[in-house]
Amino acid sequence: MKTQALEILYADDDVIAFNKPAGLLSVPGKGPDKQDCLINRAIAQYPNSRSVHRLDMATSGIILIPQSHFSLSEISKQFQNRTIEKTYTAIVAGRLTQSSGEIDLPLICDWPNRPKQMVDHDNGKPSKTLFEIDSYTEFGPNHLESTRVILTPVTGRSHQLRVHMQALGHSILGDNFYATGSALSASNRLLLHATELKFTHPVSGERIEIVSLPDF
Repeated sequence: MKTQALEILYADDDVIAFNKPAGLLSVPGKGPDKQDCLINRAIAQYPNSRSVHRLDMATSGIILIPQSHFSLSEISKQFQNRTIEKTYTAIVAGRLTQSSGEIDLPLICDWPNRPKQMVDHDNGKPSKTLFEIDSYTEFGPNHLESTRVILTPVTGRSHQLRVHMQALGHSILGDNFYATGSALSASNRLLLHATELKFTHPVSGERIEIVSLPDF
């Protein structure tokens, strides 16, 4: 079966940035039905492609794909050292009243309900997210009161942005893990998009900024 071509946001001999659509895995899952994913599509077109980070299947936006072992190593170090800057756009339920702030809540896997995560002040790993209101809106056919927010993860825990917004009482619209009621039914996809990514080019040393505007 022919797969849809990926949108390229940036490309040179050392790294390619793709715009991952919502609903596509970043890497293969278990089983033959979970082999269609961003990295396998990238390899089919660019055989030197290597995976260095992921987005949730439901999340869309920017993913960097190194094109050599050297680039993989250098970009991996940047992720480990948190020198790569990532910004996300989301639409969340309700009207956030605080214009900006920091969410500092430790997270741990909710094992009986995995892959869901949960806040655990005793055993969770430190997790920090910065948020800033972009605008207020009424989303969907039912004009659900909602807020468009800019999210900056300081740490990179699984489902971090999704759990942190839920913990604030403002679930991301369309989140089939953490939203309920009108927040879940407002969208047929998770309204979370990796919008900006800044990294240091592994060969030239230039600071590169990639932007991908969400389609919601």
